Amino acid sequence: MTKTLIFDCDGVLADTERDGHLVAFNRMWREYGVNWQWSLEQYAEKVKIGGGKERMASLGRDDDFRAVYDVPDSEEAWWDIVAGWHKRKSEIYKEMIQAGALPGRPGVKRIAEEAWDAGWQLAVCSTSSLSSVQAVVDHVMGRETAAKFAGIFAGDMAKAKKPDPAIYLLAVENLNLSPAECVVVEDSRNGLLAATAAGMPCIVTVNDLTRGEDFHEAAVVVTSLGDPDGEKMVVIENRTSARPQAYMTVRDWEQVLSSVAAQD
Repeated sequence: MTKTLIFDCDGVLADTERDGHLVAFNRMWREYGVNWQWSLEQYAEKVKIGGGKERMASLGRDDDFRAVYDVPDSEEAWWDIVAGWHKRKSEIYKEMIQAGALPGRPGVKRIAEEAWDAGWQLAVCSTSSLSSVQAVVDHVMGRETAAKFAGIFAGDMAKAKKPDPAIYLLAVENLNLSPAECVVVEDSRNGLLAATAAGMPCIVTVNDLTRGEDFHEAAVVVTSLGDPDGEKMVVIENRTSARPQAYMTVRDWEQVLSSVAAQD
């Protein structure tokens, strides 16, 4: 089986949750005249819910939100409203990406290219919409590197959102993967649980929204993937024989796989 490097999108390829999705949600509500804005602290709780539509739908049970917006009694009518909001929010988000407002996180493009050159397969597994994920991949990786990805699995393509492993199992089925030969890069506990439930070793790169979460199932937890000439990586937790230094390398991925296999 070909070794495969699988990226989550939001919070891994770029700080899209804090600097992209949150901004787009709030801008959309302002456009529609809805007297509601998520603070960073509120959104840090909402990102624990997989999927943008699902996050907004949860507001239907929020007394503070219901005080400023007349949520319909019909679940179908409420979902129609949420779907319309999400469509416009996604348009705003893609406009931000195309304007270059969301730079890639340190090391993601470099490690993708190094893995490809070393014979690894590349993929993305995300709970965001396919069009949003593709826009981020194209922007962060560049079209030449983005074209090397064997698969991008996103949003409604899976029967359930993370922490359910459905999106990773979909990748296994479609790309004929061996889970034990995959390395997943995630940024949240939900993503970590989804990857590990699918039998895939997981590296966590924390960000401002996920830094305080429990990652004890992760093989390695780092501040970023790091770059030789840029931001240096700090290892927060390491449960493998790999000894990454200032930035992750393909050799580190190999050692992570070997270490996890030995533990099993």
